[in-house]
Amino acid sequence: MNVVVYGATGNSGSEIVKELITRGHKVTAVARKVDSLKAEQGVTTKADDLSNVDAIAAIVKGADAVVSAYAPPQDDTDAIVSVTERQIAAVKKAGAGRLVVVGGAGLLEVAPGVTLIKSGYLPAEYLPIATSHEKALEVLRKSDINWTYLSPGAYFVPGPRTGKFRLGTKELVSDAKGESKISFADYAIALVDELEKPAHERSSFSVGY
Repeated sequence: MNVVVYGATGNSGSEIVKELITRGHKVTAVARKVDSLKAEQGVTTKADDLSNVDAIAAIVKGADAVVSAYAPPQDDTDAIVSVTERQIAAVKKAGAGRLVVVGGAGLLEVAPGVTLIKSGYLPAEYLPIATSHEKALEVLRKSDINWTYLSPGAYFVPGPRTGKFRLGTKELVSDAKGESKISFADYAIALVDELEKPAHERSSFSVGY
């Protein structure tokens, strides 16, 4: 597949690029600054700040899939909403196959009908980004493109690539101790698995240990 990855220098984006390369896919790695991206076989690098629909469309034209691992500024988390709107417009304009978004955990349910955001357990400092992710997902749901939104565990952290994880739908995936986490590397496996064998088109799902 020909896959464009936005946010390719970030924690999850870099692991997704690595996973795609390992599996033999052609990757266009996109970031605001691409100086830190290593030149690797099968990888093309592009600089873009996701501010212009036409510029995004030019980059994603001909792609089988677009992955967004974009992370908004901490002081403007709602930027992810407008970025998602522009990505949807660009994917539609360019005729790219699908848009797969690296999501947030706050909108997942910890009990029937109770999201992590509404549970009262989410630390206050994480509420802005969690709420912004919820808004971005709503934008995707209202779009007419082929989208997928993958939410990580509550703790999305560096760690080994184990290949051992569980998938959920709208629930927060937790282990027997009630802990919810996933490494960037294992998250990347789940996302690329979805790219290769679509099972959640026009829907969201979750991953955790």
